[in-house]
Amino acid sequence: MADVIWLDYNDAPEQQGMALPDTDSLRRGLLERLEAVLLYLFPQGRIRGGKFYVGDIDGNRGKSLVVELDGERRGLWKDFATDEGGDVIDLWARSRGLSARHDFPRIAEEIRQWLGLAPSIGHTPERSNARSAPVDELGPYTAKWDYLTADGRLIACVYRYDPPTGKEYRPWDVRARMWRAPDPRPLYNLPAVANARDVVLVEGEKAACALIGTGITATTAMNGARAPIDKTDWTPLAGKHVLVWPDRDVPGWDYAENAARACVTAGAASVAILVPPMDKPDKWDAADAVAEGFDCATFIREGERRVVKGAAPTLPTFTLGALLDDDSPLPPDLIAPRVLTPGGLLVFGGAPKVGKSDFLLAWLTHMAAGATFLAMTPPRPLRVFYLQAEVQYHYLRERVKEIRLPPSRIDEAHVNFVATSQLRLILDDAGLAQVIPAIKQAFGDELPDIIAIDPIRNVFDGGDAGGENDNAAMLFFLSQRVERLRDAVNPDAGIVLAHHTKKLGKKQFEEDPFQALAGAGSLRGYYTTGMLLFRPDETRTTRQLFFELRNGAAIPSMHVDKIRGEWREVDANARLVMRDYDERLDAERRRKRDAILQILFDEAAQGRCYTANQFAESFEGKAGLGGERTIRERLSALSTQGYIKYFRNAQDYGLPPARTKFGYLCVEGMVLRIPAGEPDPDTGEVPLRELPVLPTHFKCPQSGAALPVENPEVWVYQDDFIDPQEDA
Repeated sequence: MADVIWLDYNDAPEQQGMALPDTDSLRRGLLERLEAVLLYLFPQGRIRGGKFYVGDIDGNRGKSLVVELDGERRGLWKDFATDEGGDVIDLWARSRGLSARHDFPRIAEEIRQWLGLAPSIGHTPERSNARSAPVDELGPYTAKWDYLTADGRLIACVYRYDPPTGKEYRPWDVRARMWRAPDPRPLYNLPAVANARDVVLVEGEKAACALIGTGITATTAMNGARAPIDKTDWTPLAGKHVLVWPDRDVPGWDYAENAARACVTAGAASVAILVPPMDKPDKWDAADAVAEGFDCATFIREGERRVVKGAAPTLPTFTLGALLDDDSPLPPDLIAPRVLTPGGLLVFGGAPKVGKSDFLLAWLTHMAAGATFLAMTPPRPLRVFYLQAEVQYHYLRERVKEIRLPPSRIDEAHVNFVATSQLRLILDDAGLAQVIPAIKQAFGDELPDIIAIDPIRNVFDGGDAGGENDNAAMLFFLSQRVERLRDAVNPDAGIVLAHHTKKLGKKQFEEDPFQALAGAGSLRGYYTTGMLLFRPDETRTTRQLFFELRNGAAIPSMHVDKIRGEWREVDANARLVMRDYDERLDAERRRKRDAILQILFDEAAQGRCYTANQFAESFEGKAGLGGERTIRERLSALSTQGYIKYFRNAQDYGLPPARTKFGYLCVEGMVLRIPAGEPDPDTGEVPLRELPVLPTHFKCPQSGAALPVENPEVWVYQDDFIDPQEDA
């Protein structure tokens, strides 16, 4: 057979295999976002009762065309006017004036673009003199990010590829159906940005998504640090508070500065650039921070930053109509009735030695326990931070132990009341840097309800304006120190400031007692509530408590006194009537004291000494001393006052060892008579020897411990001690 030469005259280019669209995947994608699909195709349509209604296939208003939204029939539609119907792909085609059967490739490509699926690369027009490798040589994409309009419509997609030569990004312009970035380039995450007040601008979609996953509103420009500033639409950031988080490298900081200036030009309310921590590696970014468990929220809130544009202070204003129409409930009082309101400031004044700190401590612990104190009531147990600068730790705990709280409320107060020992700092920048973290840590995840500062004088910082008598300095302290402290911890917390008073003439005080507050007069104009503790008669313990309220009706002044360790309201007239009764009680206590001392003295003369327990049991119901418990209490009080002391060297007096930590009781001048030999054979009398009894120990009036006596020959009385029962 002769050789045959085959010639191919077909000069058409070889056809590439065209993958058929996956109809099921397109249908699933449309059904997953069916409501958005329908509103995209038919903006005039409405959703009611699990169905979508529109007038016709052309999208006019009406109810003739119905689409099912629920169950197995989701996506099926019917036009009751024309008796036409079908599935969601057919609906898409008909709305475009196309046929799902004859125009399917075109319809499939439209649906792919709308769903943001990877476009068919082979159908993309090639650019001449392309600088980069053809996209089909990059392999499959490894990540994809959708850029949406503020109302959720797809604008563009960015695909990431990881070929052997290194990562590359390709933007797809959905509207132009081309591999290019839109013009202008949109910001990422615009639906969330549109509804946010604060926005964090980072480099790249990966970093933005990492922050978004933690609940932070973040965005990025397309192409990150390589994004052309002048080709990006920054206007969605107008009115926003923008914080730029750059990568930790030189290009990152340069981009941050350029982007920050663009945000300012776009009308951002404020713009600042976060300074990445110095201990982090190069190129460290927000995505790395999230991956390593870094506290991003705290860093964004408190991290070092360079302010490019500060937030302009906004002055809240309200029309009469807005005030009249606002029927929302008033916030509950922190301390009722209107004594301390949320965000309020109360100044509590009093002269030295009037009992101001004692009163304040009892009041605050009752609020922490949720208990009423002198008709002042909290809505619940309040979290109270007591920042005090007068009392050292040991004496603070001594005072606290004397407070009488309702037994059922003690557990709440244990955790809700937190105090400092004597504070040795002023509330300047350095002081606030110590105090703010301490208050934040005091209650864990909860916020404090009340922050008390006692007294103003010890922590006052007036800046360069002067001391507490200067109005400008006082306003600086209140606005730049106290308010700054409150804003950093809890803007709704109530502030209580303890302050001293100055002397006023009787007539001046009667006319306006709050003129007595020491220092600048601007303090009085700043507070929402004033309270004043005043002792009108220095010879009596009764005090007057005055109130001045700005947020509520006036509260009448009241007379208060500390009775049996508890602050109570008293009737001033009734107290005068009871004076004779009080004097009789005092006289009875003195009688019992004298009786006990005399009995101990006489019993020792007859050779008998007693411990405290044995004395109480032996003389119960005798000499008008009362019961065993009453006797024991009087012995304890008398030993604290120094009238009774103790001796532990029982063997020196021929006595058996005392089974008590204190020893035997003794009084001043006590003599013990003990046998000195055999009885006289004629008279039978036993010779006696007199031994002066000297104390070896005394009871410490502060701690109650038994302490050695320094000089037994000198009897010391605690003249400055006040018997706790004297208030009874």
